[in-house]
Amino acid sequence: MLTHAVPCQALRFEQTLAFHCAPALAGIKPADLVSIPGDREEIVPLLRQYGAQLRPAGIRLRLLHSCPGRCLLLVYRPRRLEEQLSREEVRALLRRDGYPVEEGYGAMLRHLSARLADSEGFPHEIGLFLGYPAEDVEGFRLHGGQDFKYSGLWKVYSDVDRARQCFHRYRCCRRALCRRVQAGFRLSQLFQAA
Repeated sequence: MLTHAVPCQALRFEQTLAFHCAPALAGIKPADLVSIPGDREEIVPLLRQYGAQLRPAGIRLRLLHSCPGRCLLLVYRPRRLEEQLSREEVRALLRRDGYPVEEGYGAMLRHLSARLADSEGFPHEIGLFLGYPAEDVEGFRLHGGQDFKYSGLWKVYSDVDRARQCFHRYRCCRRALCRRVQAGFRLSQLFQAA
């Protein structure tokens, strides 16, 4: 529980992370992406503070892109992200898009940041970093976001049953974490080093 007053901006930041990034925070997903309102100058100190608090639990926060009034953050677990990005089907798709797959996940994250900065749209391959099945990411690209079998947290072109189970698991995780944060627990309390 909270032992002292938490500044309003920090509390909103924790609530936003809990809602949008619960599966990555809990370690059941390699990464989650969240758009945080605010300018870079406002958000970077929060990133440093929370990054330092969550690092012992194996959680990283990374600023992927910023524009006036918004910052795009990646919340991830390095080991899980590395496992995801080392899958051969994922590597093949990222290699095709010019990612330096032989240089490790850090280089691929830098490349993703550059793609976000240079692109007018959203690079479709970002789903690969978030743990989406490679066949769904490729299906979205091939079909232009149309003709999907099911839509939930992403558009499903492959195994609908697997996706539904995954979506359910992620929603349960989100509800549980949001309840804990709403009850006054800090993320640093909930995710302590093992």
